[in-house]
Amino acid sequence: MGKRGPQPKRIINETWSANLAYAIGLIATDGCLANDGLLIDLTSKDREQLLNFSKCVGVDFKVGSKWNVKGDEYLRIQFKNRFFYDFLLSIGLTPKKSLTMGKIKISNKYFFDFLRGCFDGDGCFYSYWDPRWRSSHMFYLEFVSGSKKHINWLQQELENKIKVKGHITTAFKKNGYYQLKYAKKEAMEIIKKMYYNPNVICLSRKRIKIGKALEIEKKQQQKYLVK
Repeated sequence: MGKRGPQPKRIINETWSANLAYAIGLIATDGCLANDGLLIDLTSKDREQLLNFSKCVGVDFKVGSKWNVKGDEYLRIQFKNRFFYDFLLSIGLTPKKSLTMGKIKISNKYFFDFLRGCFDGDGCFYSYWDPRWRSSHMFYLEFVSGSKKHINWLQQELENKIKVKGHITTAFKKNGYYQLKYAKKEAMEIIKKMYYNPNVICLSRKRIKIGKALEIEKKQQQKYLVK
């Protein structure tokens, strides 16, 4: 009999935890599953994002680089592991997921850790002073996906869990995508759930941006109370 080749090893613990759920959120947005059934790719401009992923899954992955057609550099982690690849398939991720992804089977206990990963991957937060009203500070929290099924699922999950509705808009430029947006009051409810602990793993630049807007909001509320 010939020698058997090396057997695949389980390199990532697939037991649900806050860190694993966050890592899944990153893959669901910034990640890619190759068609070979083995390769997993996570790409970002933020090194911190990739280091956070490594920390969450407990593997010290090498961070490499790639360039797009415009010559812009991106950072990425690539690794092959059949066990983790199959796990991702089992919870709803797929190759070419950006257009086909729907429901992700996330443990309810860690849904908002997953959501924070999605936000750090493809979400955004912006604030501004509305010129239509004096001293009106507005802000929005937004989640983005190329899959209508997935964005509809996210909206429904958030409504079921914390009674926020949000609204979905579409942006069809070169590649169409869907935006799930939440204005101030609802955004604050989601933020409280995503950042339930000051030590949660997250992309610091987004958390800082949110913190600055919430500080402005706090000062505005105090001003009204004084009046």
